[in-house]
Amino acid sequence: MTESSVLWEEVVPPGASWSHVLKRGTRLRIADIEGGANVGAIFYNFECTAERYNMPDTLKAQHIARLTKGYVLYSDMGRILCSVVEDTVGWHDPIGGCSNAALSRSKYGESRYQDCRNDYHKNGRDSFLVELGKWGLGPRDLIPNVNFFSRVDVANDGAMAFHEANSPAGSYVELRAEMNTLAILNTCPHPLDPNPRYAPKPVRLSICRAMPAGADDPCRLSRPENARGFTLTERYFL
Repeated sequence: MTESSVLWEEVVPPGASWSHVLKRGTRLRIADIEGGANVGAIFYNFECTAERYNMPDTLKAQHIARLTKGYVLYSDMGRILCSVVEDTVGWHDPIGGCSNAALSRSKYGESRYQDCRNDYHKNGRDSFLVELGKWGLGPRDLIPNVNFFSRVDVANDGAMAFHEANSPAGSYVELRAEMNTLAILNTCPHPLDPNPRYAPKPVRLSICRAMPAGADDPCRLSRPENARGFTLTERYFL
């Protein structure tokens, strides 16, 4: 992505939420401006929001427990919503989930809008719901999310540990939209982040046009299952 190719750019502040329909044939770059960001993300087929990102299928079809360049995000219909086409981090968490009001309150203390105005402590679940409501969706439409820029290690006994300093300043990940994809993001802290201080980070979003996935596309070839996923997606647009 070059500066001249960018169609649109925006900075999402710390602890904020954002949503947009990524058109098929565009790419979204998410850049960690300061380092240590977390971007919770959920995805839906904009034309039929009953079809949405499916975490179990994404992981088992590609035999992975992390997301990075060359992998894709599957819908629950076996189609591909987005492909990860660039990544300078190497590990993005698909299993850690998001924070909620009770967790935020127990970690950071009471913080209400009435007292703190826009500096109150936001949480991932409520932030997702704010954006879902703008598109006629609600709590029943919440799904497991991706946490871009964060890493969670899982021990043999199943214990999950947050890996600190996973994303240095200037890191980025790029998603190519394979469908007209409703993307809902927030910049709230990861639920497993051990930092006792509420300290979310901003990110920069950039959108540019993208070439379609060719026969030799790395995301198509990274797993045999992905070739089928691309075929199902391309057939959807015939």
